Amino acid sequence: MSAPLCRLCRAELTVTFVDLGMSPPCESYLAADELDRGETFYPLHVRICSECLLVQLPAYISGEEIFSHYAYFSSYSDSWVAHAKAYVDDAAQRLGLGPGSFVVEVASNDGYLLQHVVERGIRCLGIEPAANVAEAALEKGIPTEVFFLGEESGSKVRSAHGPADLVAANNVFAHVPDIVDFAKGLRALVADTGRVTIEIPHLLRLIEGNEYDTIYHEHYSYLSLLTTQRVLAAAGLTVVDVEELPTHGGSLRTWSAPTEHAPQPSPEVERLLGAEAAAGLGTVEGHAGFASQVAEVRNDLLEFLIFCARRGETVVAYGAPGKGNTLLNHCGIRSDLVRFAVDRNPFKHGKFLPGTHIPIHPVEALAPARPDYVLIMPWNLREEISAQLAPVVTDWGGRLVVALPHLEVI
Repeated sequence: MSAPLCRLCRAELTVTFVDLGMSPPCESYLAADELDRGETFYPLHVRICSECLLVQLPAYISGEEIFSHYAYFSSYSDSWVAHAKAYVDDAAQRLGLGPGSFVVEVASNDGYLLQHVVERGIRCLGIEPAANVAEAALEKGIPTEVFFLGEESGSKVRSAHGPADLVAANNVFAHVPDIVDFAKGLRALVADTGRVTIEIPHLLRLIEGNEYDTIYHEHYSYLSLLTTQRVLAAAGLTVVDVEELPTHGGSLRTWSAPTEHAPQPSPEVERLLGAEAAAGLGTVEGHAGFASQVAEVRNDLLEFLIFCARRGETVVAYGAPGKGNTLLNHCGIRSDLVRFAVDRNPFKHGKFLPGTHIPIHPVEALAPARPDYVLIMPWNLREEISAQLAPVVTDWGGRLVVALPHLEVI
C-alpha cells in the first residue's frame, strides 16, 4: 500500500508525528436508537511531510461528510463571542473599515462574528458550508451563503458582490482537505489592497501544551507560521503580520496581503519564525517526542478515574466538544468512569458521545447529581467554565478537574 501524499507539496508521507489509533468522527453524536448499531472508526494517524514540514492528517473523511450538517454553534461560548467583537473592533480601526467597506467571513458559523460587523453598519457576507448553522445566522439578519470555499466559488462571490476589504477565516484553515484551493479562494475574495486574516491553533503551542485532543478528523492540518506561509504563498498571498493569541491553548492570527501588493512584513513575523526554528519546527527531527507526551497524559487521566471509581466517587464531564471525544476514545473511557456529560448546546441534549456512548444532559443535571468531580473537557475555556461551575464547589464540595496540558484538580 502506497503512502498518502502531502496536501501541499504532494510528497509521500512516510514519517509519523503521532498515532492515536482509531476513533469515530468527533461530531457524530448518537441518538438513543443508534446505540446498538455499528459505528465507523477511522485512523487518527498524523504524519509530517519530510519535504515541506506540514503536519497533517490524511482526509479519511471528506469535508462534505463532516461539515454539511454540523453540531458546533460558536455563540454558545460567551468568551468566543467577546473574542470576535474585539477582533472586529481592531480590524475596523487597523484597516479603516466603514459603511463603504465590504467584509467576508469564511466558515461564518451562526453569525457570532459578523453580528459585530452588522452593528457597525458595514456590508458583509458569511460563507458557511453547514446549512443548519447558516440558518441560525440568517435568522439574525446576517447575509449568509451555503457552500464550500475554493478558487472557483471565491471568484463567483467576487463577481457577484465585489472584492472584500477584509476576509476573515477564523479556525477553518486547518479544517479543509484541499488547503491550497481554499487559500486560492481567499485570494479570489480579497481586494488587491485588502487583507486576509486567518486564526489557527499554533502547532508550537500544541506540542508544548500536550494539546493532543485538538487532533480529530475535521482538523486536517496542524500549522506553524512557517507552513502557513508556504500554503498562502502557493495561493499568491504573503503574511505581512502575525499575532499570538491565547485562544484554543495558543493560536496565531496572520494578516496576509496579495503578494504583488504586499508591504514589507512586520518584525513580528521574523521573530516568530525564529522562535519556531529554535523549538525545532524547522526540521522533521524537531517534531519528535510528542507521542511520549501523549501517552503520559492518557496514563495520568486513567489512573485518576480508576482511583475515583475504586473509592466510589463519581466523575462527570462538563462540555461535549469534538476535542473531548478524541481524549475519551483514545483513553478508552466509558460511562463506568465518566457517568455523563453536560453541555449548553440543546442540539446535543439526549444524545450520546460517539464511540464512548456517554450520555449528554443539560447543565441543569449537575446539581441533582452532585458529582464529586467535574472534568472540564473544553480546557481552553477553563477560566470561563470554572466561574460557571462555582456552585459545584460552594454548594456540595465538588472539585473541578482538567486533563490537559496535565492532570490538575483545581
